[in-house]
Amino acid sequence: MGPGTRFFAGGPAIAWGPCGVAQPCPFFAHPLVPSFIPTQLSALKSFLSLAALLAAAAPASAAPAPTELTYTVSMDPTAAAHQFQVRLETPRLSKAQAVYQFAATAPGTYQVMDMGRYVRQFAAFDAKGKPLASQQIGPNQWELAQPEKTREIRYTVAETWATPVTEHPIYRMCGSSLEADHALVNGQTVLGYPQGWQAKPLRLKLNYPSAWTVGTVLVPDGDGYFHAKSYDQAVDSPILLGNLTNAQTKVGNADVALYCYSATGQIAATPLLADMQKMLGAAQAFLGGDLPVRRYAFLYVFSDKSAGAWEHSYSSEYVLREAPLTPAFAQNVVDIAAHEFFHIVTPLNIHSEIIEHFNFVHPTGSEHLWLYEGVTEWASHMMQLRGGLVSLDDYLATLHNEEQYDRTRADTTYALSKLGLNSFSDEGQRQYGNIYQRGALTAAALDLRLLELSHGTRGLRDVLLQLAKKYGPDRPISEKNFFQDFTALTYPEIGDFFRRYVQGAEPLPLQEYFGRVGIRYDAALHTGHQVAALGPVAYQVRGDEVYFKQVSPALQAAGVAVGDQLTAVDGAFVDRRNYAAALDKIAARPAGADLALSTRRAGAPAQDVRVKLASTEEIQRYHFAPDPAATPAQLAARAAWVKNL
Repeated sequence: MGPGTRFFAGGPAIAWGPCGVAQPCPFFAHPLVPSFIPTQLSALKSFLSLAALLAAAAPASAAPAPTELTYTVSMDPTAAAHQFQVRLETPRLSKAQAVYQFAATAPGTYQVMDMGRYVRQFAAFDAKGKPLASQQIGPNQWELAQPEKTREIRYTVAETWATPVTEHPIYRMCGSSLEADHALVNGQTVLGYPQGWQAKPLRLKLNYPSAWTVGTVLVPDGDGYFHAKSYDQAVDSPILLGNLTNAQTKVGNADVALYCYSATGQIAATPLLADMQKMLGAAQAFLGGDLPVRRYAFLYVFSDKSAGAWEHSYSSEYVLREAPLTPAFAQNVVDIAAHEFFHIVTPLNIHSEIIEHFNFVHPTGSEHLWLYEGVTEWASHMMQLRGGLVSLDDYLATLHNEEQYDRTRADTTYALSKLGLNSFSDEGQRQYGNIYQRGALTAAALDLRLLELSHGTRGLRDVLLQLAKKYGPDRPISEKNFFQDFTALTYPEIGDFFRRYVQGAEPLPLQEYFGRVGIRYDAALHTGHQVAALGPVAYQVRGDEVYFKQVSPALQAAGVAVGDQLTAVDGAFVDRRNYAAALDKIAARPAGADLALSTRRAGAPAQDVRVKLASTEEIQRYHFAPDPAATPAQLAARAAWVKNL
């Protein structure tokens, strides 16, 4: 969310040829040509140590102050310290810029980051390279003793992945990593800004190994600098560097690139982008033909851990556990990408002033997190249904999973508005997963209510497109009045919907709403059949990963213990998004049959186990299914709901 990070490619960056063919890229990466290399930087091929960098950076005589904040970030992936070296050349500062600020959080993370924890060796200098006094005065703030004389600030900052902290660990996709063959850099993990200058333009150059490829959505100037109109924009576009594969395609009016780091080479950009083509086409149709962006980049890191994904206005980044690109694994990757990609609508084009003017100093929650994440999760699945990528039964299984999560793993009395406002607190974090589950289910109900009130002519998709056109990237919605504004744009009854199901926590009228389109909902459906089951078992989700919280005797007999991670069911990869659906299919097997699972204990390699299934009465909870007795009117309403394009 929020507006881009500008990073200079100190080595060759490749992209934008025909899919899978490397060539210089005008948008997402930049090939370094000799005219772009200042002579004194050639020594960086062997990587300057911090001491050498500081010495080389000190000018022999005073030079004119730059007109914009000028950052240079250098990295040595062979060094054990795993640290980035940062040099900032400043325009003339005043006493109002006496504090240098690092980010306490970043848009779209909904977590406390406190990047000052990772800063090392902070120092300030005058125009002649003379050291000036400075001191740390807060978790993320350094005070400059003589800001009017300060012309350079230099510091090192540790990568977040490998740096232990006592609290608030940073999600991997939102952090930074510096490895022997790749690096992930998010703007807020390496850059700060002088207090009061969050909105000041900046430029940035990045130095790195000459053999690396760079993936980004940014465009350099003739001197190799990337420019951002503000610090917000510098946080909004991540950079992936290293031994990458890449591919590109065209979606409507937008150029789309995909960059991929795969630790053991199991996944490459070209086949992965091919698996995503239908989803991208469905998104294009869902959005009415053209996209609200002109270019977009997917950045993938496939390695030994799965952390999730982070959206940005013109790109998204993913940290996922590496596995063979089977159809099941590819579908899981596509499902995640569909969610992140739809963020080009919200919050890029529909966001409140809390996002527009983001507070990097004091994390501030938004009441409309349900809109940014819940509605986006709904759209990521609905556009695949309406685009013919998934069947109605598969979509109804998604609804089942969302309702099951809300009813069994969340506080059903915790309103979505309250969750958004408290999202940065420990209390809010405990409920945070439900913004994707009840949030998406609430969006589905809102869509049905809008279609009912408009007699099938106007659903949530149509209202979102209208809002995106009305507001767009540079005009925020009102944090305080958005519910009233949405209601005024639609129907008076929608105000009651918001009061009861978003601002309040009343149970959604699923049976009533879905019944109108000929879909039955049963909270507990007794079928009278005996079915196979694992026995009494419970799960816990941590990030994207699924762990056993309770194990049945059958699981114990197979060697599964509480705390083990569930990684696959019948050879198909599972995580928080699809594990419930995979386990639901167990009921179709005969009692006494063996079930193949893969589990991992304490970070060890995954182990295959076979579990003998027990027999139990079939009770289908939170069950959605087409009603065989649906009337012609209900079927007509269903047709309008499923298509609505």
